[in-house]
Amino acid sequence: MAAETIILVDDNIATLKAGKAALQEKYSVITVPGAEKLFEALKQTTPQLILLDVDMPDTDGYETIRRLKSSVKTEQIPVIFLTGKSDPASELEGLRLGAVDYIAKPFLPELLNKRVEIHLTLEFQRRQILEQNKKMRSFNATLQEKVEEKTKDIRSLQTAILQTMADLVERRDVDTGGHIVRTQRYLRILLSAIVAEASYVEFADMGWDIDLLVRSSQLHDVGKIAVSDLVLKKTGKLTDEEFTEMRKHSLQGKEIIEHMMEISTDKDFLNYAKILAETHHEKWNGSGYPYGLKGKDIPLPGRLLAIVDVYDALVSERPYKKPFTHEEAVKIIVDGKGTHFDPDLIDVFERISGEFAAVSV
Repeated sequence: MAAETIILVDDNIATLKAGKAALQEKYSVITVPGAEKLFEALKQTTPQLILLDVDMPDTDGYETIRRLKSSVKTEQIPVIFLTGKSDPASELEGLRLGAVDYIAKPFLPELLNKRVEIHLTLEFQRRQILEQNKKMRSFNATLQEKVEEKTKDIRSLQTAILQTMADLVERRDVDTGGHIVRTQRYLRILLSAIVAEASYVEFADMGWDIDLLVRSSQLHDVGKIAVSDLVLKKTGKLTDEEFTEMRKHSLQGKEIIEHMMEISTDKDFLNYAKILAETHHEKWNGSGYPYGLKGKDIPLPGRLLAIVDVYDALVSERPYKKPFTHEEAVKIIVDGKGTHFDPDLIDVFERISGEFAAVSV
């Protein structure tokens, strides 16, 4: 291992010789007679320590240390002042400027070696800490990248699962495919408005993952997989018995998603889907299904999806009906304020309903 380098700066030749003799057994010592020679030497080497005389005729130690500390290349090099003075005010000034210690001249070789050893040890430890911090930052950055990559992979897997299940529904019900895509868009518009307006305290306090909530809405009709084709694909009006059968899709959707949750290690992303599947047909006044929940007993995701689900059903053509216009659909939904729908959410819907029209075209 190469010896550590020390530059000794003093205009007194005797001090330079004595200092070098005292230190050269353990260290590589460069002696220079003044500040300008010091800065010339620093162009060629970066020492681990500088021993700097305070009283020099051209540029004194104070001005020299100011120059050292003003340069990125030399600001971290520890400087020990050498002085023949016994002046506390001068010592304090030197320490304020960045010196790490003072050694009185003439110095004892043993004392000089011990003080140098102490400060080189401190400097080594400082560099070790900096290196460890650098490695830790690099490790954290790498870890963050891996976390982000893993999160991206999880998101991709979640999307694939949701899309696959949604595709199964679409294959059963030809109307549902476009409905699923549009519903996601409507839901994002409504959620974005709530967030932007900060108008819905209940939502703001929940810290939901909006993107995951929107993506999970793809499964809100997954229970239709279990509905008979005779009912699901009927072109005419459903009988009371058939409508009862159709209404079961909310609970059947819940059960399908619960089964998925049982075999999944990441249940959070399916929880949104479960809430949406089982509660999007509940009504504010308690007349909905499957539980007959009322008011804020209906989970907020279900109340949100109820609005966009009904809107899309109204403006979409079905074998058994013509599509309503955007204006007609908005009026029907607003008329359901406080009966079918959450009144506060309808206030938001009214303000941004024009954005729905662009999606429904």
